[in-house]
Amino acid sequence: MPFREIGVSEHACSALARQGIVEPNPVQQAAIPPLMTGRDAVIHAPTGSGKTLAYLLPLIRRLSQGSGSGPRALIVAPTRELATQIDAVLKGLGTRLRSALVFGGVPYGNQTRALRSRPDIVIGCPGRLLDVIGRGALTLGRVEYLVLDESDEMLDQGFAPDVERLIALTPATRQTVLASATMPDWVRTMIARHLQAPEIIRVERQVEPALEHALLAVSQPAKTETLDRLLSRHNGQAIVFHRTKHGAKKLARDLNRLGHAATELQGNLTQNARDRAMTSFRSGRSSVLVATDVAARGIDVAEVGLVVNFELPQTAEWLTHRVGRTARNGVRGRALTFVTPEDAVKWSKLRRQGAPDLAHVDVGRLLDSGEWSCRHQETRPRARSNGFRSGIHRDGPAEEHTGSRTTRSQSGSQRFRSRRSGGGATRGRSGENSSSSGTQRHGNHVRPLAGSSNGRQNFTGKASAMHSGRSRVAFESIREAVAR
Repeated sequence: MPFREIGVSEHACSALARQGIVEPNPVQQAAIPPLMTGRDAVIHAPTGSGKTLAYLLPLIRRLSQGSGSGPRALIVAPTRELATQIDAVLKGLGTRLRSALVFGGVPYGNQTRALRSRPDIVIGCPGRLLDVIGRGALTLGRVEYLVLDESDEMLDQGFAPDVERLIALTPATRQTVLASATMPDWVRTMIARHLQAPEIIRVERQVEPALEHALLAVSQPAKTETLDRLLSRHNGQAIVFHRTKHGAKKLARDLNRLGHAATELQGNLTQNARDRAMTSFRSGRSSVLVATDVAARGIDVAEVGLVVNFELPQTAEWLTHRVGRTARNGVRGRALTFVTPEDAVKWSKLRRQGAPDLAHVDVGRLLDSGEWSCRHQETRPRARSNGFRSGIHRDGPAEEHTGSRTTRSQSGSQRFRSRRSGGGATRGRSGENSSSSGTQRHGNHVRPLAGSSNGRQNFTGKASAMHSGRSRVAFESIREAVAR
């Protein structure tokens, strides 16, 4: 079904066609028609499902049909990165409507000047929006179209009171769109309180061979070297999530020392530094983005083929948002969640919150040959349903459970390729030389070759041994600890 058949203008259709977008995806097919009629709407769909276009195209049509001093539309987003991305999508539609970005971390000057020109659309984050309103640089009395994007994260970041204040400053006659990947109680309360007979658009991530997600059992001391070997096998861009700002900074530094082109994205960076990090990652100059959860929402980089949860997230919803950075819009992707024996309690909590029951990847095969082979192991206690599937689906090898037996099949045709080998020798099994990386394996240890200028630092001398055939029992113990 072409976009024009659901009410999108010829001008917008042409702009979309230039980007290779010809037909609406499921969430756009469901959301655009009721929004075109002026109805309030709730778009309940997973990350990467095309929600931004679903609410921008009706916004453009509504504002193009009227006139008046702005702003006539307000889009509220929880992060600077998401706000910037929404503005980029808007500009890509070739509209003459003027927009202004408003978010913290940068001086007020440019934003204040942009607001004085009475833009048609303001896109911003709650805190800075209230700041400029308090300074008299922005009023919301003429807003006709209000969008609350990623509403669940606004709750997670403590923005709920700010969002309520912003809504109170807009006219009651406005059209309101609420977009969210998950539906915590606060979001449901917002819907009941502020939306009028909304159309509910619910699109779940379809079960398709796009995402493979598995657990990777690893000891705490071996995590950095395991990640190093994993990234060496991966041919493409990857996002690695850490729990803390300091941890993300240190891990990015360690990965750069190990020869990876890594950049960091965390809350202590200035806006200019964050912009440089995202530009470097999007352009391919950096192949690894080490991020805190600030990057788990609103970052849309089409070529991310691997997501690694180096540290477990705080909630099952954050696991959904992190993993949603790959396998977007039908493009294949993989996700690996590192689990240590110390993570057993945390993982059990995530399962109770609705995290999926994931299989364990065969670490030795993955790191040595790139083979993705999984074994499913039942996790107890079973998770209670939270009313919405987590959106994480695994397309690993088929498993068959017969009583206590677990039969696994292998997907040997899917392999990671070495990025740094240039098509030559890769870092191989124990006892093999890797002259391309300036290292030599002795038993299960890695040492710089004599005279090598690019010898790789061995952060954990015992790490490789954890993945050898002789240490298979150790990994079984980790799996058992996590499964309990």
